[in-house]
Amino acid sequence: MDNLVDSASMGASANIVDITVENFQQVVLQESQHKLVMIDFWADWCEPCKDLLPILEKLAAEYQQHMILAKVDCEAQQEVAGQFGIRSLPTVMLVKDGQPVDGFAGVQPEAQIREMLAKYLPAPEDEALQEAAQKAQSGDYQAAFPLAKQAFDLNPDNIDAKFLYIDCLVETGSVNQAKDLLEQVRMVDQDQRYQALAGKIELAEQAADSPEIRQLQEQVESNPDDLQAKINLAVQLQQAHRVDEALSLLFSVLVKDLNFGDARKTTLDMINALPDGDPLKSEYRRKVYGLLY
Repeated sequence: MDNLVDSASMGASANIVDITVENFQQVVLQESQHKLVMIDFWADWCEPCKDLLPILEKLAAEYQQHMILAKVDCEAQQEVAGQFGIRSLPTVMLVKDGQPVDGFAGVQPEAQIREMLAKYLPAPEDEALQEAAQKAQSGDYQAAFPLAKQAFDLNPDNIDAKFLYIDCLVETGSVNQAKDLLEQVRMVDQDQRYQALAGKIELAEQAADSPEIRQLQEQVESNPDDLQAKINLAVQLQQAHRVDEALSLLFSVLVKDLNFGDARKTTLDMINALPDGDPLKSEYRRKVYGLLY
């Protein structure tokens, strides 16, 4: 049985084990201290058992790190089945910390089994979210960004992931994206964190509306063909955390004249400065390469 746990990286079958009287204590009592153990009581004559098993094996493969599928052949292991008082087949039991915590009898749809497992297993986004939060707390929003986005993409309904992603967007200069996303937050989720982010976005917008920017904007509006003024404005906008507007402006310069001044270098520098995972990074990289090649 030690091999089962030690070789968890070997493949989908690495966390699937047949229970016997000999390994019962190791799997059900000891391993359940570290992982969720899903016990499948079955028999060869039981046709519904054969329908259920592929679903359980699929779920076991998905949750290799956190779960063990322990199969009990009730014909061959009557003593084990008797200890659990099994009355009908198939029966599935969840064991955590040596104690049964949940289960069902008969064949259940996959969605229903997933719902039951979700109560005892970590959500797919939890790990990325935890790591992102640690990096954000230490002020490294550039490193937190891709992890926060990954957590948000995995589960857009996770409000913690959504708020952290919005925070990363603000801190890395995508204020408009952050504002759009915050506006989608439901009334029921508008807690103190929501208010804090709304305030943060408002401050970022105020800071981004400097006299220098307004002056350059007037200059560009009065003379749309002044490409250097557009580059100057784009640089100011980036410094004011308005990267989406800055890139849009620089791209309009490149469309007019690919080799004008420092436009190409400034654009590429600005794209490369964006955190990994930022949609703007891939969008403008694709657009610029489309012009270059």
